[in-house]
Amino acid sequence: MNTPLSSIVWVTIASFIGSFGSVGLKAGAHRLQFTIPALLTNWQLIAGAVGYLVSWLFFVQGLRHGDLSVLYPMVSLGYVWTMFWSKLFFDEPLTKNKFAGLALILLGCALLGIDAR
Repeated sequence: MNTPLSSIVWVTIASFIGSFGSVGLKAGAHRLQFTIPALLTNWQLIAGAVGYLVSWLFFVQGLRHGDLSVLYPMVSLGYVWTMFWSKLFFDEPLTKNKFAGLALILLGCALLGIDAR
């Protein structure tokens, strides 16, 4: 099976949306209490969970016509987005090692994308 460009796009969108899920979970974790009323009113935590659910829907759509061995590693693109959101929303530092790791992720995804066609 070949992986069409549309499947790659679906998974890329899924990784982008999922990265916002990570932001919501981190923001909601600051107010985390394990009681039903507290969980139901923690909108950031709920938004994070919904972000992951929506990203899962996009990911499944991408899997319908593509190779799992190509598409699943592309989920790592979420780490690229998440690093920038971490800086923007939580003022986490951007270091040389983080950029080196991101470069390797992007290189790997590019190689998978070339092989997919």
